[in-house]
Amino acid sequence: MVRKKEFYGIAFIALICFLLIAFCQKDTPAIRHRSVSFQAIELDESIPEEEHISMEEILNIQRNRLKRDLYGYKLPSNHSLIDLTLEAGGEPIRTVILTTWRSGSTFLGDIINSLPGNYYHYEPLLDYGIMQIRGPPHSDSAISVLKSLLNCDYTDLYRYLKFGMSHVYLFTHNKRLWNQCEAFPDYCWEPDFLNEFCKLFPFQSMKTVRLRLKLAEELLEDKSLNVKIILLVRDPRGTLQSRRHRDWCPGVPDCDQPTYLCSDMVSDYSAAIRLKQLYPSRFRALRYEDLSLKPYQITEDIFEFMGLSLHPEVKDFLDTHTTSNVGGVSSTFRDSKNTPFHWKSDLNYTEIQLIEEACHEAMNLWGYVRTESSNLKDFIPIKSYEIQ
Repeated sequence: MVRKKEFYGIAFIALICFLLIAFCQKDTPAIRHRSVSFQAIELDESIPEEEHISMEEILNIQRNRLKRDLYGYKLPSNHSLIDLTLEAGGEPIRTVILTTWRSGSTFLGDIINSLPGNYYHYEPLLDYGIMQIRGPPHSDSAISVLKSLLNCDYTDLYRYLKFGMSHVYLFTHNKRLWNQCEAFPDYCWEPDFLNEFCKLFPFQSMKTVRLRLKLAEELLEDKSLNVKIILLVRDPRGTLQSRRHRDWCPGVPDCDQPTYLCSDMVSDYSAAIRLKQLYPSRFRALRYEDLSLKPYQITEDIFEFMGLSLHPEVKDFLDTHTTSNVGGVSSTFRDSKNTPFHWKSDLNYTEIQLIEEACHEAMNLWGYVRTESSNLKDFIPIKSYEIQ
């Protein structure tokens, strides 16, 4: 009898607790919290789940965020923020990195993207697959995609957006856009939203590993873009060694054959001569090894080339991403002084000789030294070079 009374007592208390919880939930609307950092200020933006936030409200949040993130940062030539945004009829600072697979572009792309106010077009030609675009039939469509994105025009990019829906890393590298995609997924793949969101940003960067340099001249010729191009080059021994660790590369000639890679390096060198002459202030070439050995100095040079000063967040990125190896093969947390030269221990000497035989012209042009023996411990594989 006592146990029966205890049971009823417990049940009655549980019922009272349930009713109290239900009453509290009824009177308090569900809230979705998003924590947003503005330099040293931490704001908490709370949006009721039951309310529909409009596109304009999202854009206003981003406008305010940009003002705070860039507060105190010296813009070039005394420009104001609106002078550099497409939304206000201004001209963004546009930078395009051109290279090939496993040549350090993710690292360089993330360095530039660590600048507050940057909108990152990551691998816009990803849907073309594992191929190099050297001319027709793909060159016209590829250039058209790049121009559309640099102009923040997603209107006709159906193939690009459809591919991105099933390969979200097309957008995840653009952290400022992806934050909005996670919070408001209904807007994420909508061209109208993407057009307006992209136009808010004063800095636009892009990196692609599928387009050869001679085709990129069309971007430089377009005066409305006023784009700057960085050609990123890497020692073919390091590039091919790194590609071996990617399951999408073996068996694809454009990816696993040294003759294809080094032919492109020779072609890029010829194109670099022309572009350096025609666009000396808007084109430069850079070796991945130089960036890795002198990350702070080279990054400062790159930002000077872009017409910008180093932001403290860029320095913070270098402080945390150049001293130790963390993550997998795609990670940008690397001991930058050693990463470019893993090939010396990962390739056997026969493999090295085969690459050098196929790549002797490319290596000579770009300042890479051939081996003379299998003892590579103290071997220095780079020397100075000049595009002439």
